[in-house]
Amino acid sequence: MLSITDISIRIAGRLLIDNSTVQIVPGARVGFVGRNGVGKSTLFHAIRGDLPTESGSIKLPPRWRVGSLAQEAPDGPESLINVVLKADLERDALLREAETATDPHRIAEIQTRLVDIDAHSAPSRAAAILSGLGFSAADQARPCSEFSGGWRMRVALAATLFAAPDLLLLDEPTNYLDLEGTLWLEDHLANYPRTVIVISHDRDLLDTSVDQILHLDRGKLTLYKGTYSSFEEQRAMREMLDAKHAKRQADERKRLQAFVDRFKAKASKARQAQSRVKMLERMKPVTALVTQDVREITFPTPEKMLSPPIIAVDDISVGYDPKKPVLNRVTLRVDTDDRIALLGSNGNGKSTLVKLLAGKLQPFSGRITRAEKLSVGYFAQHQVDELNLDASPYDHVRRLMPDAPETKVRGRTGAIGFSGKAGDTLVKSLSGGEKARLLLGLATFFGPNMIILDEPTNHLDIDSRAALAEAINDFPGAVIMVSHDRYLIEACADQLWVVANKTVTTYDGDLDDYRRMVLSIGDKRERVKESVKPERARSERRSPLKQRIVEAEAEIERISGIIAKIDTALALPDLFTRDPKQAAQLSKARAGAESALRRAEEDWLEASSEFDEATG
Repeated sequence: MLSITDISIRIAGRLLIDNSTVQIVPGARVGFVGRNGVGKSTLFHAIRGDLPTESGSIKLPPRWRVGSLAQEAPDGPESLINVVLKADLERDALLREAETATDPHRIAEIQTRLVDIDAHSAPSRAAAILSGLGFSAADQARPCSEFSGGWRMRVALAATLFAAPDLLLLDEPTNYLDLEGTLWLEDHLANYPRTVIVISHDRDLLDTSVDQILHLDRGKLTLYKGTYSSFEEQRAMREMLDAKHAKRQADERKRLQAFVDRFKAKASKARQAQSRVKMLERMKPVTALVTQDVREITFPTPEKMLSPPIIAVDDISVGYDPKKPVLNRVTLRVDTDDRIALLGSNGNGKSTLVKLLAGKLQPFSGRITRAEKLSVGYFAQHQVDELNLDASPYDHVRRLMPDAPETKVRGRTGAIGFSGKAGDTLVKSLSGGEKARLLLGLATFFGPNMIILDEPTNHLDIDSRAALAEAINDFPGAVIMVSHDRYLIEACADQLWVVANKTVTTYDGDLDDYRRMVLSIGDKRERVKESVKPERARSERRSPLKQRIVEAEAEIERISGIIAKIDTALALPDLFTRDPKQAAQLSKARAGAESALRRAEEDWLEASSEFDEATG
C-alpha cells in the first residue's frame, strides 16, 4: 500500500500540499487530477524520493519498484526493441550473467529466476507495446537515434510500461501520442496488473482506464472511488452539501453573535452571553468549496461569412519532395461551418494536410481553389517556439495593433485571457497552458473564416479543454482539428477524415467504431485499412522478417548453450544424492530452458515461412 500521511510540501515558499493524508491500495488504478500548477508533479517527485516533505511521511512496501517516464528521451545506436528490453533491469542482468556463469548452483538459480519472471517471452511483449504506441516491426529494429524527440519519448514510455513496476507513475503520457496511440494506452492501463497513478487531463482516459480519482485542490488530497464522470458527480454533491452546511453555520454564528451583542452588557444575561462567546470560539468554520471558474476561451466572429465551399481540393499531390509526395490524388472540400477531425497515425500526413489547407504548403500537382478573401487561423503547439519569451502577452497584442490606443490594446489582451497584471507577465514565466491560450488568441486574432487546430489541448487542464470545446462550437466558421483528445473530437466534430495510405478518406463510423478498429488490429498500417500493392507489401514485409529470423536463430543458439551448461552440471557424479535441492533446481531450469527453446524454434519456423511467402 502507498501510505501518504499528514504530508506538507512547500516549493519556493509556496505551500502546495497542506497536511494531507491518503491511502492507495495495491492494484488500484488512480487518475490524479487538479488545476495546472497545484502540485501534482511535485507529489510524484516526493513519492519517488526526489523531494523531501516538510512534514508527514510517504511509505511504500519495501520491495515495491517505482517506475515513471524518463525526463530525457533515449538516444544512441541501439535498436528500439533493445532499449525497451533493457528497461527490465533484473532480466537484463540475469541474461548477461548467464553468458558467463560456470557454477552449476548459480546456473540453476539464474535459469529458475528467468523462468519465474517469464523472461523468454519478453521480446514479444516488448514488440507488442512498441506496436501499440505506433512503431512498425521495421521501426523496432532501427537505431533510436534515427527518430525525432517526440517519437523517442514514445520509446521511453514503452520502456516504462514494459518494466511493469509495482507502482507506475505517469505524468501526462498522452502528450506524446496521437489518437491511435492514446486509444491503445487507455486499453493497456485499464488492464495494468499493478498499481498505477496517472496525471491526465484526458476525460476519456480517466473514464476508461482508472477506478479511482485523486483530486488535489487548495493543498488537500481527496480520493474518490469511480471514474472521472463519477468524481464530477460526487464533487458537485459535496460542494452543494458544504455550501448548505456553510450557510447554516453562518446563520447560527449570526444568531449567536446577535445574542452576545444584545445582552453582554446586562448583568442578568452575562453568563448566557459568555456561554455563547465560547460556543462561537469552538465553532470550526466550514468553508464552502468554491468552484474556481475557468477563464473563458472565445474566437472572434469573422467579419463576413463566405459562400461554400471555402476550399476545394482536386486531385492534389503535396509534400516536401516532389519525388516523394506525402499525399497523392487528394480530393476534398471544406464548407463554411464544417467541423472536421483528422484521424490517422502520426507520420501519415495530417500535419501536411493542414499546412496545405492553411496555405503554408503549395501542391506539386492538382488544383486548390480558395474562396476570395478567405482568412485562416492556424494553431500548432510547435509555435510556442515562435513566441518572444522576453515579451508579455500585452507586447504580442501591441504588435498586432500598432496604432491602437492603450485602452483598446489592454481590452484585447484581456479578451484572450490576460487581463490586469497577467497581461504584463513575461512569456517565459507563463505555464504551458497559459502559453497555449496566448497562441490560440494570437492565431484567431483577426476573426478568421476557418480555424485549424493542431493538437490544441496539450498543457490545457480539463476545464480549459471544456472551454475550448465551447469556443469551437460557438464559432460560426469552419474548424479543422488534429487532436488525441477524444472528448474534444466527440464534443465538436461532425465529420471524421482518415489520413492514411497517402490519401484522405471520409470515415463513416463514429469514434467508438474507430477505437474498436484500432484496438483489434495490431499492425499500425492495418489500423487504417491501407491497401498497398501486393509486390510492395511483400517487399516491405521481407526486411523485418529477415531481422526476426536472425534474432530467432541467435536466441536458439543462446538457449542451446544454456541447456548444454545445465546438462554438464546434471551429469556430475552423485549430484542427486549429494545435493538433491540443487539437482531439482537444475531440472526445473532445464525444463524452462527447453520450453523457451521450443518457442524460439516456433518463432523461427513461422518467420521463415512468412519470409518464403513474401519472397515468392
